[in-house]
Amino acid sequence: MFRKKILLSTVFAISFLGCQKNIEAQTNADKPKVINEKLEEKFANVSPKLLTNNANPLLDFMFTADPTAVEYNGRIYVYATNDHQQYEKVGKDGKNSYEHIRTLVMMSSDDMVNWTYHGVINTVKLAPWSQNSWAPSITSRLEADGKTHFYLYYSNGGGGSAVLTSTSPLGPWKDPLGKNIVDRSVPGVDVGAPFDPGVVIDGQGTGWLVFGAGTPKTPYMPDNARIVKLGADMISLAGNISKIPAPYFNEASDLNFINGTWVYSYCTNWDPRTEWPYSNIAKPTTCNISYMTSKTPLTPDSWQYRDNYFKNPGDNVGDNVGPLTNNHSHLFKFNQKYYFAYHAMYLQDYFNTKGGFRNVGIEPIQVDEGNGVNIPMVNATFKGPSQTKLLNPFVLQQAETTAGTSGHVQFDTTSVVGNVVAKGQVDKQCLMVREADFSNQIPAKFEVRVKGTGQIDVYVNNLKGPALVSLRCDVKDWTTLSKQIELNIPKGVWNIYFVFYGEGFLFDEWKFY
Repeated sequence: MFRKKILLSTVFAISFLGCQKNIEAQTNADKPKVINEKLEEKFANVSPKLLTNNANPLLDFMFTADPTAVEYNGRIYVYATNDHQQYEKVGKDGKNSYEHIRTLVMMSSDDMVNWTYHGVINTVKLAPWSQNSWAPSITSRLEADGKTHFYLYYSNGGGGSAVLTSTSPLGPWKDPLGKNIVDRSVPGVDVGAPFDPGVVIDGQGTGWLVFGAGTPKTPYMPDNARIVKLGADMISLAGNISKIPAPYFNEASDLNFINGTWVYSYCTNWDPRTEWPYSNIAKPTTCNISYMTSKTPLTPDSWQYRDNYFKNPGDNVGDNVGPLTNNHSHLFKFNQKYYFAYHAMYLQDYFNTKGGFRNVGIEPIQVDEGNGVNIPMVNATFKGPSQTKLLNPFVLQQAETTAGTSGHVQFDTTSVVGNVVAKGQVDKQCLMVREADFSNQIPAKFEVRVKGTGQIDVYVNNLKGPALVSLRCDVKDWTTLSKQIELNIPKGVWNIYFVFYGEGFLFDEWKFY
């Protein structure tokens, strides 16, 4: 971790009292407002991240599941099932039975700890013919037009898999087919639930798709895992559909291409492991993630079962990240390091629900790319990955970029694709970014872009002590405020906390100078 252990004798803040559009407050008359509320006590039990060094779950203000990821221009973009849509529909006493989920969540990071929430992909509008949108899988490729194209596959309920395309990782997205790319109307699709797609592009630029689930033929060999080569356009099938003989297969197909080897991961079923032919490989635990490898993926007999490498979160060794749940994962590489994305029920207690609502987490993992690829066991944690770079507070940062929040924070969409803004409520909310780098430069000025009626307080290092940061605003249009910083903030690396409130108050961006 980059954090320097700097103990500040007081909490530093920047004070704004009143505002005008695009003006700089320069008077000394603005004195910090004394607020007796103890913020650390107020926010003590709202999130597993806000007042800790935990990096999981990635977003602590909404439920997300079934992750996939793609790297682009120095950022990792993660996409997920929007469990929160189901939660908002059925409430905390309802069950996550997925029927109301018709959006996919987008988020990204350049440091694996501070995540920018980019809103949702609305499949109701994009593909009104479809039923649901679950379990996305994404890949990208530089095409002949000189643009990077993104191909996002997702489960259209249990009946098939659909695909969206874009030339940006955030959209706008298009539905190129107007139908599923895979369902039971496609010749060779002989499984009951051709969903949970997993896509990869191999070293020759060829796309591959895995999918499947349904009634098992036998508990040991359900015979429901399938693989097919994609056409050059990535939205058609280029050959026959082949079987992957995955022991105790249930669902959640994922596919990687590593050093000339196809690596297939999947979630095993809940059945007792009464049959097991391998004396040198342990039986997979219940509903875990196992993997297989092949050099010729369309030949069923070429697939070798290798091992299980992630237990069900309910069987997790170490952190109690939640009860037993279904399992869905994605193995990916970012900045030449491997990471493992999955979901667990991290936030249910914080949202006072037992309905089965999930959240995406990420763990670092050491993958041996030689000798046919070897993947070690990985455990779910609250700690998650380490921050890979310091956050730069001297460039424009989005309010929706957070390493932790006070929980039930709300965001509004804007006219810009992939951009959202934080929305104030009557009660105080908090956004936090981690490990901002002030080690080489002392800030002289702070700038923020806001709209509406409300207040925002900025704290450095922690939330202890009286609130010394006060910005109050009452304007109809977006307003950029700036103020010279008179306090002598020591050089160092620390967290920044933004406490804000006001019904309908909007917070978009911030920057130090």
